[in-house]
Amino acid sequence: MKKPSKSDNIKGISIALLVIILWGASLIGLLALNATGLPVVLIIPAMLLQTFLYTGLFITAHDAMHRTIFPRSRKINNAIGSLAVKLYALFSYSKLLEKHWAHHRNPASRDDPDFHDGQHRDFFRWYFHFMRGYITWRQILGMAIAFNLFIYVFNVPTINLILFWIAPSLLSTVQLFYFGTYLPHRESEAGYKDQHRTRSNYYGVLWSFLTCYHFGYHWEHHEYPYVPWWRLPAVRRQVSISSRSPEMPASEKRR
Repeated sequence: MKKPSKSDNIKGISIALLVIILWGASLIGLLALNATGLPVVLIIPAMLLQTFLYTGLFITAHDAMHRTIFPRSRKINNAIGSLAVKLYALFSYSKLLEKHWAHHRNPASRDDPDFHDGQHRDFFRWYFHFMRGYITWRQILGMAIAFNLFIYVFNVPTINLILFWIAPSLLSTVQLFYFGTYLPHRESEAGYKDQHRTRSNYYGVLWSFLTCYHFGYHWEHHEYPYVPWWRLPAVRRQVSISSRSPEMPASEKRR
């Protein structure tokens, strides 16, 4: 599998900035709407769009953790990653970076900060156990301050904040956890097949993108951590041809 090229520097930073700009423009536009006058058939798609863009923010930060946004400059790469997680929910980039590489070194084990503790195996208990490991009181306080600034300084209606800021960010955590942690790393009856202790989904490229920016191609991500999210479908095709994925069924190998 080829390493990042010079063109990947341009593509990586362009895609990352595009995601951040789209998220910001969408949020500003949605917060300026008269939400009480909108029909539900428009509110729900708007919430889903913002949820998807929130997920894109985190995936952008995740790529920064693997230094795939701008491989030529660690400083620029990390600055974009830090901006993305601050916009997402005031996360500390350095702490997320430390935990994420602990996950890669010890996937689906007691030393994996993303894994369940042996008791919280079902989706909901694992999700809340997962979230407790990342959310801090400092973040909650910061978000509360931001919430009040939006209301009393920028005069944003509370309903807009709930529908287009709070709800999408929370829904995004569910999306990221379900497609990026729970499905890939939960143990099957047959057990884990290799050191990555993960599996990939078998969605087509469009559905893979819509569900979680190809993060569901998780075995490929662990095998080739230097590949950005937008190159994972190409990696998936190459893996399918070579039949290297230990979790890939025979029907998938023939594609």
